[in-house]
Amino acid sequence: MPNSPIPRIKPPALQPGDTIGIIAPASNIKRELLEVGCNALRTLGYKPIYKESILDKDLYFAGSVQRRSSELNEVFARDDVRAIVCARGGYGVNYLLESLDLAKIKSHPKIFVGYSDLTNLMTHILDSTGLITFHGPMVAKDFAQPGGVDLASWKAALIGASQWAIHSGNDSGMKPLAVGSAEGILYGGCLSILVSSLGTPYEINTQGTILFIEDVGAKPYQIDRMLMQLKLAGKLADVRGLVFGEMLDCKQVKNQEYTLEQVVLRVVGDLGVPIAFGLRSGHVSQGNITLPIGVRAALEVDSNLASLRILESATVPVAISSRASKS
Repeated sequence: MPNSPIPRIKPPALQPGDTIGIIAPASNIKRELLEVGCNALRTLGYKPIYKESILDKDLYFAGSVQRRSSELNEVFARDDVRAIVCARGGYGVNYLLESLDLAKIKSHPKIFVGYSDLTNLMTHILDSTGLITFHGPMVAKDFAQPGGVDLASWKAALIGASQWAIHSGNDSGMKPLAVGSAEGILYGGCLSILVSSLGTPYEINTQGTILFIEDVGAKPYQIDRMLMQLKLAGKLADVRGLVFGEMLDCKQVKNQEYTLEQVVLRVVGDLGVPIAFGLRSGHVSQGNITLPIGVRAALEVDSNLASLRILESATVPVAISSRASKS
């Protein structure tokens, strides 16, 4: 278990008819993609809402720091919003960390979904408040693309399945890399963002975790360097297992003479923990898988198969959460 004494908080489960607040805490977005993604959410039975200011632009950001910070804190405080799904990542969340209203977030627990630049926000919320967060599809990205969302994991994670699993194969993209079995707390996100937290007040806490790592468009030597930085910082010393994402477009050249898997094993192969590779969550080519960050999980890898089992629900039934809020 991570060394944080903060107890976990599970948000109320998402149900058809619930309102989803859409926010853009990082890079600016395109209206047409936002609307396509919102229509996909409506088709699933949800009610997406957003402020018109979500379309603001300030350089490459979705508006000013004040706009993005206010949007984030306000949507957490709204009693009519059951879940928050980010429109896209990009860059800019680091500007918001200092102004995050952690007390408000803790007293108004909600499903929070994102990836990429949202990684530090998600790990900081988890580490500081105990609130489970969700590494999964975003509105103007995955929901705006045909086949962009893995609905089975979306429902299992957000509705609150007590136990469920992701197995190696074409649907998940996951395959074995180093054999073994382990249990720990599922944690992680985008590699470059995880590394950027080192030496800051928002530094990641990886002790006792099944660490999920993904990225996009980074060359193999850059992946090597970032993994080595985590290793030298002691962030891999106490992990129980490693699951790598699809690592989309992480190539040096088209016909390079080595694989990214070889690069990964060169750095982390001596850790003595199970390692899986290719799980499609975050930056993916299709079917973005939703992973609950902060729950107990088990990783089992043999020479032929890999399996990531979620050992507990990530949300609580609405009736239970409602009673708890009134007590």
